[in-house]
Amino acid sequence: MASRTLHVTVPDDSWLSALDDLDDVELSVWDMDGDQPGEHVDLAVRPYTVAAGGLDALDPDRLDVVQSQALGYDGVADVLPDGITYCNAVGVHEESTAELAVALLLASQREIDRYAREVGQWNRGFTASLIDRRVMLLGTGGIGREIEKRLDGFGAELVRVASRARTDDRGEIHGQDELPTLLPTVDAVLLAVPLSDSTEGLVDDDFLAALPDGAIVVNVSRGKVVDTDAVVRQAGRVRLAADVTDPEPLPSEHPLWTTQGVLVSPHVGGMSTAMRPRIEAVVRRQIALLQDGQPPADVVVG
Repeated sequence: MASRTLHVTVPDDSWLSALDDLDDVELSVWDMDGDQPGEHVDLAVRPYTVAAGGLDALDPDRLDVVQSQALGYDGVADVLPDGITYCNAVGVHEESTAELAVALLLASQREIDRYAREVGQWNRGFTASLIDRRVMLLGTGGIGREIEKRLDGFGAELVRVASRARTDDRGEIHGQDELPTLLPTVDAVLLAVPLSDSTEGLVDDDFLAALPDGAIVVNVSRGKVVDTDAVVRQAGRVRLAADVTDPEPLPSEHPLWTTQGVLVSPHVGGMSTAMRPRIEAVVRRQIALLQDGQPPADVVVG
């Protein structure tokens, strides 16, 4: 089957040169804020954002497919007009986010953030480590699997938990219903779950109270998985290292910034040098599928 010419919009000029070798593709720059260019757009590459805002203004009579540069799609189904297909960025952010999750865990355990604040001071002391620690991985999807790979070799005992109990080629995966029994036995919890009715507010006062003193929760999933107020209330007993927060962005005056034992990064899990070549590969694949008359890959809404 001969390929057909597609009208593809990209969020900025840098994409024009990145895709200029493609045949039968008409490229336009559109940041999806303002009038849509042309009569019809087959594929619109969305600017990198994790928010769902602005999608409700899109015209389903003139736009077929939106390709997100993010993995998450919270709230998209509530605002995306019927008739438009929305695809997320599978395979783009999982490895970088996993890398940051382990970095946050290590930095907190070894108190790198404290050393960074104490510039000019030589305050030595023993810190926690991952060696001989029992670490819970809560979430075994794409990011969770990449975290698991990166934890290999650190000398920690890994406890895996998912929505339901099962086994795979690496052994036992506990069900989420086992958390009350498991939490008192672990030193760290890595959160890599999607936001859903069953995970929103999952890390609440009861969850934190079940952890032993000094335990740490690392959140690279979604901010609303953790009850921020509960973390503040239990400051000094349990710790938090988070790349995502609720609210987000975290206001400069929010007490979480100064809460004892809390380390925050500003939702940068996927923002590494690995992102751009991976999202370009995703866009190229979508264009090839659409030119061949195939449905797009990784459809999450529509």
